[in-house]
Amino acid sequence: MIRTADLDALPVREAVPALVSALDAHGAAVLCAPPGTGKTTLVPLVLAGLVGGGPRRRVVVAEPRRIAARAAARRMAWLLGEQVGGSVGFTVRGERVAGPSTVVEVVTTGVLLQRLQRDQELSGTDLVMLDECHERHLDADTVAAFLLDVRETLRPELRLLAASATTDAAGWARLLGDAPVVEAAGVSHPVETVWAPPARPVRPPHGMRVDPAQLTHVASVVRRALAERSGDILCFLPGVGEIARVAGQLGAADAEVLQIHGRAPASVQDAALSPAAHRRVILSTAVAESSLTVPGVRIVVDSGLAREPRVDHARGLGALATVRASRAAGRQRAGRAGREAPGTVYRCWAEAEDGRLPAYPSPEIRIADLAQFALQAACWGDPDASGLALLDPPPGGAMAAAREVLLAVGAVSPAGRPTPRGLRMARLGLHPRLARALLDGSAALGPRRAAELVALLSEEPPREYGDDLAAAWRRALAGGDPYASRWRAEARRLERAAAEGSPAGNSPTPPLPETGTPPRTPSGGISRNPAPPAFEERGPGRSPGSGAAPDDAAAGLVAALAFPERVARAKGQGSFLMAGGTAAELGDGSPLRSAPWLAVAVADRPPHSASARVRLGALLDEETARAAADHLFRAGEEVHWEDGDLVARSVERLGAIELAARPLRNPDRALVRAALLDGLRTEGLGLLRWTADAEALRARLGFLHRTLGAPWPGVEDDLALLERADDWLEPELSRARRRADLARIDAGQALNRLLPWATGEAARLDELAPERIEVPSGSRIRVDYAAEHGQPVLAVKLQELFGLAETPRVAGVPVLVHLLSPAGRPAAVTADLASFWQGGYRAVRAELRGRYPKHPWPEDPATAEPTRHTNSRLRR
Repeated sequence: MIRTADLDALPVREAVPALVSALDAHGAAVLCAPPGTGKTTLVPLVLAGLVGGGPRRRVVVAEPRRIAARAAARRMAWLLGEQVGGSVGFTVRGERVAGPSTVVEVVTTGVLLQRLQRDQELSGTDLVMLDECHERHLDADTVAAFLLDVRETLRPELRLLAASATTDAAGWARLLGDAPVVEAAGVSHPVETVWAPPARPVRPPHGMRVDPAQLTHVASVVRRALAERSGDILCFLPGVGEIARVAGQLGAADAEVLQIHGRAPASVQDAALSPAAHRRVILSTAVAESSLTVPGVRIVVDSGLAREPRVDHARGLGALATVRASRAAGRQRAGRAGREAPGTVYRCWAEAEDGRLPAYPSPEIRIADLAQFALQAACWGDPDASGLALLDPPPGGAMAAAREVLLAVGAVSPAGRPTPRGLRMARLGLHPRLARALLDGSAALGPRRAAELVALLSEEPPREYGDDLAAAWRRALAGGDPYASRWRAEARRLERAAAEGSPAGNSPTPPLPETGTPPRTPSGGISRNPAPPAFEERGPGRSPGSGAAPDDAAAGLVAALAFPERVARAKGQGSFLMAGGTAAELGDGSPLRSAPWLAVAVADRPPHSASARVRLGALLDEETARAAADHLFRAGEEVHWEDGDLVARSVERLGAIELAARPLRNPDRALVRAALLDGLRTEGLGLLRWTADAEALRARLGFLHRTLGAPWPGVEDDLALLERADDWLEPELSRARRRADLARIDAGQALNRLLPWATGEAARLDELAPERIEVPSGSRIRVDYAAEHGQPVLAVKLQELFGLAETPRVAGVPVLVHLLSPAGRPAAVTADLASFWQGGYRAVRAELRGRYPKHPWPEDPATAEPTRHTNSRLRR
């Protein structure tokens, strides 16, 4: 029996007529309805004609989470007075409860993506409702883009409805072709805000880590709320680990403590989503912000934290990161306290911090690993996603990294088109890395063992399983915990998927030779995508280590196939170098610390840390590492500048890992020359032989270039000179083989090659910038063209310039005269000798005449005889 009273009580009912009219007129619409109004439950029933008397249509509702899909289907079936699987059903990965009479089917966005790839027309579906589209999950954005493409090219009659729990719907309306926006008012009771920051500062979150002091504070706020207010409490925390830790601190609380998250057993989820006669504390991830309505809640405790995907594209490390929740998420969370009656929200941060929080969460397409998205786009026929209608375009760097991954696993061609192998990968519902591990691992281990290991990688095991993948595998096989139950279901699904099709058609290349050495191309490199070593498959009911391949070998193979850039070789003390170039560290108590090679399955890199932290890995041997990461293998000559000299070696590398090296006796001359130039760039032209004459020539040329410009060359900048190495360092540079050879190159002789010989100006070098100037005493004094201020300097004893009225000039520029005492010490500086003789000379004469009485100090220097000698010598 239909529960009419409950349907009539849903606030969204008032907006249904306008919504139906909008869909009839435009074929697409955006519905904005706050959480708890019934948009997820009543609207699909009305649009399907199950209530309200409308025409019967088949409606697919896409939810971002499995827990929300199940809950929505159960709620709609309950409102109709039916069991799930009748008029209303659901399909999530690994589970389908629907039948021939199902009219409304709730699916996850991932399931809908798979359907669209198999059947682009979505045959038999009349309307698709994208629920919680404000959350901007990547799958939801992709599904929307594909559906708009289908509607434009194949099925213009297909109706689309984007449902959002926020009023920020303008973008979705534009995307749907300026679709009308229908707003539904919720029953919103007043919510009091209590600001409850920690008494002492706590460390901000980094990576997945949350300061334990922050979690202790959240638990204390929950206890405070239990004492100060009545009603159930809904506490928002970023992840399963934080929920468990806070739950452990609430053991003595006078209330039942329940946990809602994607990994929670269905019975616990059902208990949390059903009314209860006793008081409860529900600890939840963001799933309860808008996807689920928890009855009885009067109080919300908000930790202010959330989880977002992050990826380091340069190193291939991706993980969830703990971040501050946005203001939009804070409003959603607070609203849950006022769903049924006036309520209270306790915010575990200071009011002054609130305005500095981000306004909205970041769309996943901007921050997530895009390999799976890129494969979906390629299979859809748009490899670069340029033709897809997306609210935000995918970042170019992330798409480039994604294409590299797809090429490496054989999912796409160099042109970006999907290969038959890639099409099969896309249907597996896995990240392309895991799809490669499943397909190639099945060829080596058999579908069952490969599926079990890939299932472990697709949902990271609980921390208590440890960081050894093989040990976690054994524990999951023996375990009866909720994770093990989910793992077994996923492993069965993947085993069926892996067993479909011809194994021979899925193996990328012939098997490895019996010696275990990877096959080589004629050039000496490892052939692309060799098959992994074949191991005996485990029979039914046997332990994972009972086949020819022990647990460690099988686990290492699958992890290496999934993450070839993370195969790592030991450096000692629990430290490893991954093929991608990042260092990785194991925890102190890890059983993997003594491994010579490691396949890193799960790792993250905390901010400001040079090393990744290994959270899950497996033992590996070099042969398997080379087979799994063969696309990273490089063999060739390496000639470079290192530690102050040239190093020439023949090297084999697996990415950043050096496998073998030997000295090169006759390295390629072009590589040697390039390496020597690198050395000159690194350490400077001082590696050449610079005599005093060479230094002086460089300074003279630099002066002429600054003063006259072309054709006089610029020689003062080392890097600029090295760009012209062909013009002045040859043929000596091409003959050099090491640092000592560079020291034998005469820099002055080399610089002479840069003089403007072709124009004839080179012959004027001594005229324009003479090395020495003859002064009145007859001495030839060297000119310093390297002075810091750029003006040439003539340092000469004062008495040698007697009778010189004009300041000497070079290239038309007056020199700066440094007048020296008889002892050669500076006495005065001038660029105008005539003015000095008339004024400054008197002061210098008065100061120095008594100190140097043997030298001439005439009253009129302009008419005195210049001299290098003393008075007595002059009289002779």
